[in-house]
Amino acid sequence: MTIAQQDRAASVPHGFEVEMTSGLHRYSVQHGELTLTSVFQPIFSLSHMRAVGYEGLLRAHDTFDRPISPLDVFGDAARVGDALQVDRLAQTLHLENFRMLGAEREWLFLNVHPGVLTDPYLAAALLANLRRLELSPRRVVLEVLEQSAEDLERLADAVREFRERGFLIALDDFGAGHSNIERIWQLNPDIVKLDRIMLSHAAHRADMATILPGLVALLHEAGKLVLIEGVETEHEAQMALACNADFVQGFFFGRPGPGLVDASHAAACIGEVTERYRDQAEARERRSTRRLAPYLRAFERAAERLAAGEPLDEVCWNFLALDHAARCFLLDAKGRQAGRNVVLRADRAAHETRFLPLADAQGANWLRRPYFSTAINAPERVHVTRPYLSINEALPCVTLSVATRVGEQICVLCGDIDWADDER
Repeated sequence: MTIAQQDRAASVPHGFEVEMTSGLHRYSVQHGELTLTSVFQPIFSLSHMRAVGYEGLLRAHDTFDRPISPLDVFGDAARVGDALQVDRLAQTLHLENFRMLGAEREWLFLNVHPGVLTDPYLAAALLANLRRLELSPRRVVLEVLEQSAEDLERLADAVREFRERGFLIALDDFGAGHSNIERIWQLNPDIVKLDRIMLSHAAHRADMATILPGLVALLHEAGKLVLIEGVETEHEAQMALACNADFVQGFFFGRPGPGLVDASHAAACIGEVTERYRDQAEARERRSTRRLAPYLRAFERAAERLAAGEPLDEVCWNFLALDHAARCFLLDAKGRQAGRNVVLRADRAAHETRFLPLADAQGANWLRRPYFSTAINAPERVHVTRPYLSINEALPCVTLSVATRVGEQICVLCGDIDWADDER
């Protein structure tokens, strides 16, 4: 141990000991018959392609050096009313070991029980530890654990005070238990950690895979950075990239360990998965272009015939005869629908009877829809929307639209295409 490390060891809390693991010095502490220490799991920025933080995780071993689950440690503590004290002990341990880690600019993600933030004594102890270690609050992200808080307003006040001191706040395990949208509005975190269960569902269910990017976009619009945790496979890593997450954490990118992550290996890993994501995205775009081609040709011909004075019911037949064409309709220059939806096939009309209250769209105003605004702003060009949920049948669809002159009026011709999940 160096002189500097000996000086540090002399200033650590009573009961802490220095041990050597994998060539690294780190602190451990006895808790009953258990030996507790820290490991750190890296958190990566996909854009920066490097670790931007480390989450402190507890590791416990019994007197026979057998590993004990941290959940059991905290569970046993909760049963005897000692949860906050064990939580404080774990925080102190992680702070000590993070200081030994030698990270120069990365954040420490520190799990905190809500009660630690709201208890003046425990909050003061946390601040005192930072001062002793000469660690700026700006280097610490306080992860508010997913647990019910008896007084959420009091917790929100405490979170606000910690943020004013320079800490960043993360809401842990969003999407599980008590962590919901209301909790985001009340606690106003800087970072939202999406629970692994959401990623797992999205990896196996097409509807959840569609929801995840929208959820990330919603959180971004609310001013929150998004961290997806529990990324264990390349498929899940690709999903994190696809939904525009800011940060990732999980075994695929880096396992918990006593030391810093290998920066070159991390950059190579993120770079490789990003390249494969780009290749797959380009392949999907090519498939989409091929699939749309016959619809575009038929739709362009329908628009030409409409502009030449032929009636809507007749110009749409070739378009509607294609397998997944759903309907055509015509809007005026203010977005109001002129006439009914044109539906060619009897099976389509029968299917739409489940949504009978929506069947008659004559006079409906579609001014808010992107297919109208993009067409009216750039006339004489066919525009294609991103897949979205059609109000007609609550099914995914893509809409083609073009603004063209029909007689003396500018109109927008629209055509919907069913866009099933397995065809994206």
